[in-house]
Amino acid sequence: MASRHADWLRQADADLRLALHARAGAAHEWACFAAQQAAEKALKAVLMSRGADAWGHTVTGLLGLVAPQEEAGDDLVECAKTLDKHYIPTRYPNGFDVGAPTDFYTRKDSDDAIACAGRIVGFARRQVE
Repeated sequence: MASRHADWLRQADADLRLALHARAGAAHEWACFAAQQAAEKALKAVLMSRGADAWGHTVTGLLGLVAPQEEAGDDLVECAKTLDKHYIPTRYPNGFDVGAPTDFYTRKDSDDAIACAGRIVGFARRQVE
């Protein structure tokens, strides 16, 4: 079976574009989730390009499979940890005691998540070129 890593990387780019659109529309919870998805898919693309299985949703764990922390760098690891925090509470009202996710996410959250996702997608692209 042919590798589909290019498709996954292309979808990571599309998810990052969606994050930008969501941020522009003040849907900051969705911007954060789309940024997390972009990073997840980009790292899965790298693993697939290497013939490895790519399962799971934890960006930090996927990054660790792609590169040791010394190679990835502390900044990228911190970005992965930031994005991991946006996988569930951005989407489900029961992620918080009261309120909906839209009540808790801010422009700063989406700015940070998009910046982190951009760094991880860029790192992933360099790994497969």
